[in-house]
Amino acid sequence: MKLILLGAPGAGKGTVAKLLTKMDGSVQISTGDILRAAVAAGTELGKQAQAAMKAGDLVSDDLIMGIMGERLKEDDCKKGYLLDGFPRTIPQAEALKTLLADMGEELDMVVDIQVPKEVILDRLTTRRTCEDCGEIYNVKSNPTKEEGKCDKCGGNVVQREDETEEAISNRLDVYNEMTAPLAGFYEKEGSLISVDATSSDAVIDAIKAKLG
Repeated sequence: MKLILLGAPGAGKGTVAKLLTKMDGSVQISTGDILRAAVAAGTELGKQAQAAMKAGDLVSDDLIMGIMGERLKEDDCKKGYLLDGFPRTIPQAEALKTLLADMGEELDMVVDIQVPKEVILDRLTTRRTCEDCGEIYNVKSNPTKEEGKCDKCGGNVVQREDETEEAISNRLDVYNEMTAPLAGFYEKEGSLISVDATSSDAVIDAIKAKLG
């Protein structure tokens, strides 16, 4: 299965992707994870990406396409892949279409997960992340056993700089302005399904029905 998950920050793309990869052995590819790893490693790419990410802005297309071109050719992508948070703009979507055509591949579908803004704000402002292993918690629905300490590795659990209410509102504005038009792009391509859901299971069921 090769598909793209669209949806605003906090729409649940990562959770849905993890459930889907268990179904068919495909791999989840999140540009956010790749970029955060580059930032943590202090690579040249990471330094360039860090400033944009801190402000909640988008990283340049050239940087992203370079990363994706290398990533999709790795062995673990042979069983399929789920693109989570990419592409983010129409030019990226067009560049991806060219990249896949060059590789002799095409997408099975594009899933647009639609969640109300107030739900997203509540989810993200209460989310906390382990600085060491990246495990995600929520102060309301999934708190750590010991406050501020990761259950898995004991690392510090913090609120990410881009998950304050101000940064999230900025990210949602950026998403609506630049990324939401992607739904129209993929609708014209004939590969879009829209799912209005706050539950990951409902999204999975819609995808299964479409594949069925």
